[in-house]
Amino acid sequence: MTTSTLKTGQAVLTNKVGLHARPSVKLTQLAKAHESRIEFALDPAGPWTDAKSPVKVMRVKAPMGVTLHFRVDGPDADAALAALVDLVDRKFDEE
Repeated sequence: MTTSTLKTGQAVLTNKVGLHARPSVKLTQLAKAHESRIEFALDPAGPWTDAKSPVKVMRVKAPMGVTLHFRVDGPDADAALAALVDLVDRKFDEE
């Protein structure tokens, strides 16, 4: 990733079930709607997961209370990061 457009942010999983199947799909769909490369991790040092891969996102199995750390690199990085943090903050519109 280049540092010129790299944006980072974080959001705490506050939905009851964490990052299970439906939230994983919503996260992946939102990531795919953006041109930027989008990755997330449970620790700011990684390991990083491709947010556009449904299988990889579901493998993370992040429980409620965990912080998702995002790093986004590309032309729409600001918009993508804001949308991802908003989705997590809204509890994936499930509650």
